[in-house]
Amino acid sequence: MSFITSALVRRMVVVSMILMVILAVVMVLGLATGSAGFALTPVIQGLTGTGEGSLLHDIVWRLRFPRVLLAAFLGATLSLGGLVFQALLRNPLAEPYILGISGGSAIGAIIGILMGLSRFPGVWLTSFAGSLSTLMVLYIMAAQSARLRTNNLLLSGVMVNAFCSAIIMFLISMTQDSRLHNILFWLMGDLSAVNIGNVIALGVTVIPCFVVIFTRSHAMNLFALGNDMARSMGVNVKTTSTILLLVTTLMVSATVSYCGLVGFVGLVIPHMLRLVLGFDHRILAPASILGGAAFLVICDTLARTLPEQGEMPVGVVTAMIGAPLFVYLLKKSNT
Repeated sequence: MSFITSALVRRMVVVSMILMVILAVVMVLGLATGSAGFALTPVIQGLTGTGEGSLLHDIVWRLRFPRVLLAAFLGATLSLGGLVFQALLRNPLAEPYILGISGGSAIGAIIGILMGLSRFPGVWLTSFAGSLSTLMVLYIMAAQSARLRTNNLLLSGVMVNAFCSAIIMFLISMTQDSRLHNILFWLMGDLSAVNIGNVIALGVTVIPCFVVIFTRSHAMNLFALGNDMARSMGVNVKTTSTILLLVTTLMVSATVSYCGLVGFVGLVIPHMLRLVLGFDHRILAPASILGGAAFLVICDTLARTLPEQGEMPVGVVTAMIGAPLFVYLLKKSNT
C-alpha cells in the first residue's frame, strides 16, 4: 500500500501494541473472573501448559475461554462496523443498529431459530439474508441518480430500524412455546451458548472482513472530504461503498446470529478513539478492532459477575456504560 508511510507504520505499531496489551490484560482478567470466584492460577497454568485435569482449569479453558474470545470478536466487529458506517455517511451517529442492518439480521436469525435451524450455518445464513435484504431496501430508498445519498440513507435507516423492531415484536408475540424466553434473552445480547467450534467459525468469517476493510481505510479518509473529492482522488465511490457495506453487513450478521443485539459499541468506541487518535482511518481501523474487543470483554465479564445468581445479557451492560459515556463524549467533542 503506497499510501502507508514509515511514520504512519510506526504510529500504527505503537497504537496497536498499546491496545493489544490492554486487550491481553482484560482477557486474562475475564478468564480469571467468574461465578466460581477470581482465580488467576489456572490461567497462568493454562498458559504455561501445566495444571491440566483440575475442575477450575476446565472451567477456565473450556467454558470461559471460548466466551472471552467470542466477546472479543463481537466487540471488534461492532466497533469496526460503526467506524465504517460513520465514515461512509460522515455522521458520528451512524452505525449498523441505527441503520437497521442489525434489526434485519435479527429478524432473519429469529426466523432461523423458529425454524429449528442449527446456529451455524443455518441461523447465520438466515441472519445474513435478513441483513442483506435490509441493505437492499436502504439502497432502493436512498438511491438517487445512481448515487448513494448519505442523508437519505441515514433517514431511511431510522425508518427501516423502527419497522424491523415492529417485526421482531410481532414474531415474538406469535411464539407461544419455551423458545420465547431464549429469544428475548438472546435479543439483549447472549454470549452464554458458546463453544470453541462456533467461535472458530465466527473468527474465520469476520477476520477476512477486517482485512478487507483495512485495505480500504485510505478510501474512508477520502470519503470524509466528500464523494466528489474522493472521486477526483481516484476512488471508485460506488464500488468502494458497496464493498464496505456488504463486508460490514456480512460480519455484523454473523455476530448477531451468535450473540443477538448488542448496542452502543459501534457508537462509543470509534467516537472515543477518534477523539484520542485523530481522524486517520488507517490508525482508527486496527484501533477500533482492538479497542472494541477490549471493551466488550470487560462488559461481558461484568455481565457474568455482577448478578449474585445467574447472569445478565451483555447488551444491558453495554447500554448502561455506553449511553452516558456517549453523551459525555458528544459534549466533550462540542466544547
